[in-house]
Amino acid sequence: MYIDSYTPLILLIFVASLVIQGYLSRTYGRWGGVRNERNLTGAQVARMMLDDNGLQSVEVRRVPGRLSDHYDPRNKTVNLSEGNYDAPSVAAMAVAAHEVGHAIQDKVRMPALVLRAQLAGPLSLGMNLAPWLLMLGIGIQMSGLIWLGAVLFGLALLFHLVTLPVEFDASRRALQYIGARQLTGSAEGNAGAQKVLTAAALTYVAGFAMALAQFLQILGIARRSD
Repeated sequence: MYIDSYTPLILLIFVASLVIQGYLSRTYGRWGGVRNERNLTGAQVARMMLDDNGLQSVEVRRVPGRLSDHYDPRNKTVNLSEGNYDAPSVAAMAVAAHEVGHAIQDKVRMPALVLRAQLAGPLSLGMNLAPWLLMLGIGIQMSGLIWLGAVLFGLALLFHLVTLPVEFDASRRALQYIGARQLTGSAEGNAGAQKVLTAAALTYVAGFAMALAQFLQILGIARRSD
């Protein structure tokens, strides 16, 4: 394996990720402009879904930013971006239900979610160190440092891999709930919610693919250093 061998793959994945981001933006914009027939805001959908799943203690909060929505397991809060918190759109409904899906995962202690939470802290530190270890190892021609950097990049790849089932499951829970409660009010609205969540899921797939390509490239550098 050589450092150059994966450069075309990385460039291809980078271009694909830009296409996916564009698709997400267009899909979100399209269904962000379509009002759901129940006229429910993202905050109302989140509150309803939380209560229906016995999560009355979980707070729904408004946070700044666009598509900054997330569930915080540390303080048990569903955080919705300003647009999704107040908007009665199909997109806001889908995103809000997805984040509640994570709260439900936390309640049932989904193994992949627990593992991701345990990996987050150490991997954040490791990923900050990895590039420096790699550059230092190459600079002083010390293969041990290069391999250590490669291992840290490999652990980051594991984090991306674990994230995939967590995100897919949250979307599955969201779509199941939206359909069961007939929240969009139409088959077209259900299809729109699915398109929004599918586009969002593709961004995680692209992130994993990019991490995989980078890891393979770094692994090639480490093998050449021996």
